[in-house]
Amino acid sequence: MIEDTALVRARGLVKRFGDFEAVRGIDVEVRRGEAFGFLGPNGAGKSSTMRMIACVSPRSAGELRVLGEDPDRHGPRIRARLGVVPQQDNLDNELTVRQNLHVYGRYFGLPRARVRAKAEELLEFAQLTDRADDEVEPLSGGMKRRLTIARSLVNDPELLLLDEPTTGLDPQARHLLWDRLFRLKQSGVTLLVTTHYMDEAEQLCDRLVVMDGGRVVAEGSPAELIRSHATREVLELRFAPGGQDAAVPLARELADRVEVLPDRLLLYTGDGEAALAAVQRRGVQPVATLVRRSTLEDVFLHLTGRSLVD
Repeated sequence: MIEDTALVRARGLVKRFGDFEAVRGIDVEVRRGEAFGFLGPNGAGKSSTMRMIACVSPRSAGELRVLGEDPDRHGPRIRARLGVVPQQDNLDNELTVRQNLHVYGRYFGLPRARVRAKAEELLEFAQLTDRADDEVEPLSGGMKRRLTIARSLVNDPELLLLDEPTTGLDPQARHLLWDRLFRLKQSGVTLLVTTHYMDEAEQLCDRLVVMDGGRVVAEGSPAELIRSHATREVLELRFAPGGQDAAVPLARELADRVEVLPDRLLLYTGDGEAALAAVQRRGVQPVATLVRRSTLEDVFLHLTGRSLVD
């Protein structure tokens, strides 16, 4: 690979907090123009990694280059070229929507005229033009999130870091935000996203790493990971409490792999409907059944032995 195609390159990256190692020697490469994701549960090391890339938390060991430079030596210069969307919105609630953009733009030393013009462009992008003169406090969660993202774009960043961008949003707000992020990617902005939502990773990411316990346990495109670590379909069998134990041996005969969860059995198979018919012929009577395609959550369950929402 040509050197300058990577906006982020980490080798053996480590982050320690006292005796606790939050990030345990990971290798990551983020290419220009792609949407790259960190997928994993809370505590996997995603946010600690993002903070090192954002040049606000020094690495404990390993190599890290962001935009071709060393964060330890050139942190301010790198930060001027980044956009950062933190996990929690940190907007100024006493200012209007437009004023939040103006004030943030001035932090970068941009001329007032340029900041004003950029603010109007971003208000339209975030679909907040009609709320521009409203204070932030009464806005919905989705509107605040879009404003936070708009604010992160004031300096025309080359790399946009988004830490859990849609946590707490309703489905409609999530889809609107996904659309805005897809448009950004289409315009050439490189996205680096952390999430514990598997559908979000599948929607947004060209490539991703699955993290668990501070380590990278798999890497690839969503489709590649599903193809490598799961079957085409999954049959879910739900039972009354305590009723699934007897069905486990049969399930293992009918599927490539079986995961036993507290409330259901997951049968991994190339043909879910055929597996369901076989279950019914054997006289097994679950309370409910579902045939679905495999997802990144199934990948994570296979790699770590637990669900993403644990």
